[in-house]
Amino acid sequence: GAKKVILVAPYLAYMRQDKMFNYGESITSRVMANMLNISVDKIITIDPHLHRYKSLKEILTIPATKMTANSVIADYVKSKVRNPVIIGPDWESFQWAEVVAKQVGCPVTCLEKTRFSSRKVTSKMKNPIPIKGKDVVIVDDIISTGNTIIQAAKKAKKAGAKSITAIGVHGIFVENAIPRMKKNGVTRVLCTNTIERKESKLDVSDLIVKELKRR
Repeated sequence: GAKKVILVAPYLAYMRQDKMFNYGESITSRVMANMLNISVDKIITIDPHLHRYKSLKEILTIPATKMTANSVIADYVKSKVRNPVIIGPDWESFQWAEVVAKQVGCPVTCLEKTRFSSRKVTSKMKNPIPIKGKDVVIVDDIISTGNTIIQAAKKAKKAGAKSITAIGVHGIFVENAIPRMKKNGVTRVLCTNTIERKESKLDVSDLIVKELKRR
């Protein structure tokens, strides 16, 4: 007898499969969206992975509220990082890195990434900025294998970074991602609690509560 069903999905899973990469694969983002369209009345989510989609409206017919954890990340950097420089590990992540840097009031750049496979990635810095002696913060929406973060960390370390912190909105961390990132120069690995784990030091629950109170 519920009047309305609202799904709060801090991490909207299956969004990364937004095309058929190999013959016969299912485009899981569309499969997931089709199921949600007939199951709930509204969705509230945080920083969904919109790479090939411009908005959730391309796959959802129900209302969707897309929030962002940028302010939560910026607050952490302002309070915990002394001399920050923000790096987006690729062009896709620059949308988060740029906003966070603006809120913090610090320099920002990103890396241009060339991906040869899901596990082989090379990159170079776009618009180089002074990094020597700085506390580098690498910001991305999703940290999975950590390969993209590792490429950025190597560049920052070579440029003389004092410390390197990796922050992901959604921490998936597969294939020993955290030990591998730390082995390659990352000092700290953090994420929000959209996926609960010990690295979830950034709390987005207030964002969700405020949105629900607006209903």
